[in-house]
Amino acid sequence: MEWYWVIVILLGTTITLMALGLPVAFAFFGSSMLGAILFLGGERGLVQVTRNTVDSVASFTLAPLLMFILMGDVLFRSGLAVKCIDAIERLFTKVPGRLSLAAVGGGVVFSALSGSSMANTAMLGSTLIPEMRRRGYHPSISMGPIMAVGGVAMLIPPSNMAILLGTISQIPISYLLIGGIVPGLLIGFTHAGIVLARVLINPALAPTYDLPPMTLWQRVGPFIVYVVPLMTLFVVVVGSILAGFATPTESAALGAVTALILTVLYRRFSLRMLYESLVGAAVIGAMMLLIIAGSSTFSQVLAFTGATRQLVALVTTIDPDPVVVVIGMLMILLLLGMIMDSLSMILLTVPLFIPLAQALGIDVIWLGLLMLLAIEISGMTPPFGLLLFAMKGVSPPGTTTMMIYRAVTPFVIAELILLGILIAWPPLITYLPSLM
Repeated sequence: MEWYWVIVILLGTTITLMALGLPVAFAFFGSSMLGAILFLGGERGLVQVTRNTVDSVASFTLAPLLMFILMGDVLFRSGLAVKCIDAIERLFTKVPGRLSLAAVGGGVVFSALSGSSMANTAMLGSTLIPEMRRRGYHPSISMGPIMAVGGVAMLIPPSNMAILLGTISQIPISYLLIGGIVPGLLIGFTHAGIVLARVLINPALAPTYDLPPMTLWQRVGPFIVYVVPLMTLFVVVVGSILAGFATPTESAALGAVTALILTVLYRRFSLRMLYESLVGAAVIGAMMLLIIAGSSTFSQVLAFTGATRQLVALVTTIDPDPVVVVIGMLMILLLLGMIMDSLSMILLTVPLFIPLAQALGIDVIWLGLLMLLAIEISGMTPPFGLLLFAMKGVSPPGTTTMMIYRAVTPFVIAELILLGILIAWPPLITYLPSLM
């Protein structure tokens, strides 16, 4: 069988099963088992699927994922994350569109504490949307910034998707985590700029309202009391990696322990909170591990049949410009994001993209972070962007899907422009990792 038919069969089976409503993990299990029967020797191939399933989830490199999920869950269930949002909001009392700016600032901060885009969007939406609606904010200036900044968690460490991408692609996880800092901050500043510009041009989007008089300490104090100490988590996680003091796995464990210590210091710790955090982290982690297990044979079948090698040979024979190849890869991710979730996209494309990039001499750290940004953008694109669904779930009754689409459109355009800038100037991504 020709190599391209192998790719068509595996990708086609996976996408078809997902389109039929089968959970992502079982869709990958289905395509992997079909590939094992057809290309790995039938019964022996199925035995190999079993071995791959065990080996894939027994990998020590996945430990940071579970630790970071636990860290974010502890902060969310203890209420410290909400305290951070309230503290940041107080800083913008004299600025138009202050609740939207608080959403952007809080989203960047919580990204550095949770590592989960979905958790970021859901927490910000449930916390700020009711107040924005009560204050008369237009949906485009209330929902849009929350969805846009929710995806920053995919880039700013500790990013769960960066850990998964590094695990699957064999790109050093520490380099991906550190390299995502600058792009993540650029996204935050870009979205804040969009909010300010739109509110200044059309003040009716975010009506002003009088606030009770506050002293300087009432405005700044909560930020010093809650946000500054919680940012020690970011310092612990990122600083320990940059200094070479800890591996990503060790830094994740340090982050989880630090989060628990902070809940004790803020008198937010309880056995019930710890139990709910452990259960919540276990549920999310088990779901991700099951998907990884289901896809474990996917890349092996591609390699065994020579499909990956033949695809790389075909592209290198054409001798294309590496930048053109990268743009093509990112366009594929943006299109896939309209019909599937971020984890599925990584599992489908990494076995094809990374060998091709290595053959063309493309910096895989640069490519990996560009992929994460493209996946983050695709999470906001209709019709099936996951962040759109997260926003729909926490929006007040009467919020239509079209309202959500219109609200997020300006921010999607801005991030596409930013993606182009990062392609044109790779040092924006590669400088920090080069210091390690």
